[in-house]
Amino acid sequence: MNNLSIVQLIVGLGNPEAKYDKTRHNIGFEAIDRLARSWQFSWQENRRFQGKIAEGVFKRGKKIRLLKPLTYMNRSGQSVRAVLDWYKLPPESVLVIYDDMDLPVGRLRLRLSGSAGGHNGMKSIISHLGSQNFPRLRVGIGKTNGKKETVSHVLGKFSPTETEIMSKILPMVQETVELSLTETVEKAMSLYNNRTVEAGSKE
Repeated sequence: MNNLSIVQLIVGLGNPEAKYDKTRHNIGFEAIDRLARSWQFSWQENRRFQGKIAEGVFKRGKKIRLLKPLTYMNRSGQSVRAVLDWYKLPPESVLVIYDDMDLPVGRLRLRLSGSAGGHNGMKSIISHLGSQNFPRLRVGIGKTNGKKETVSHVLGKFSPTETEIMSKILPMVQETVELSLTETVEKAMSLYNNRTVEAGSKE
């Protein structure tokens, strides 16, 4: 699979309650909310999909659907599977955006396939789709500093410095997704996978 033009569903991962807003684990929700705003897609809650879905036409007449599972992170696959079954889409048509502790804050990593890497949302999606051959965009949230447990780290809020960096990363996420849709994943990977955004930078 060399061209992401087959992508028809973009999924942002997170947890639905207000107390999880702006936490590291919800950066997938923030990213997909940005796409919806920019593309002027309107969210609608869909019980069949156990999530919120938005759809519309992207560039060149391409129809795209956006999904925010409302199942909580570790059951995200239920929602994604329901959408694929309803619209009769293959797993390869899904692009998932989610947080990654193994990447530092200020880094992105786009891949065509791969394992869950310990991420519970991705474990659920891979399990429900029966495949790991679908593109994913990981957004770095950094590791714990040794004083925090993993759960409190991912469910915690970004520091002021990290928040500044993330305000520059989210536009980059949008650029990466849009380039992946209009050209190839390799092109987007070559341009964005090695970039690092730092506090005070002009990215």
